[in-house]
Amino acid sequence: METDQDHIAYITQLLESKSTAKQKTYKHLLAAFKILASESERIVNELSKKAHPADDDVTVYFKQVGDHEFHVKVAGDLLIFVLHTNVVTFDAEHFVMKDPYTQQNEFNKYYGQIMIYNFMSDSLKFNRINDPGYLLARLMVNHENRFFVEGEGRLAYLFNKVSDAPLQPENLNALVKLAVAIAIENDLMAPPYPQVRFITLHQKIEHTPDLGGGQKIGFKMSYQDKTKG
Repeated sequence: METDQDHIAYITQLLESKSTAKQKTYKHLLAAFKILASESERIVNELSKKAHPADDDVTVYFKQVGDHEFHVKVAGDLLIFVLHTNVVTFDAEHFVMKDPYTQQNEFNKYYGQIMIYNFMSDSLKFNRINDPGYLLARLMVNHENRFFVEGEGRLAYLFNKVSDAPLQPENLNALVKLAVAIAIENDLMAPPYPQVRFITLHQKIEHTPDLGGGQKIGFKMSYQDKTKG
């Protein structure tokens, strides 16, 4: 028969193990996000010095929005970097759960996440709240500062398994550069003409994507390939 002391002992054990691992994860994530912002700003400054587009309206900039968000604008694309405060794990079929590293220690499966979204910069400029955005990549970091990245295109192959070593600034620098390149490379695809022949007045007023704003082509997260049966 379980006693109150049994419950206290169990909760104590959870606080000292699982909860501590999650807190360490979050602290590593915060540190990674600060470095990611610093590397992003450095890359933007370098691009501003080296790139000389013929049109002055082709601009790049870095903007810190808060402790958990910053933006990188490159021409018509806007990358939004967001730190999610919740520490998560994965379903049994996810490749991380089958990794030998994860199976060594049950707390290795808990990760914090930083998301990199791609929006068209005009979507925010003109407050087109119905315009679609795309998840370019998500950076996952655990309590030992081990990491991996799930992402679009070449981002799917850059860091596609749990790292053998802790996360380093050069890893984050490479991640930002590749995310920027992919955002610029992927073009908007116009929707089929029949799809935009008829509109409502509400759509006209709200400037929704149904008016033919287009959607980015070629977006598919790496985990979608890995989880196919």
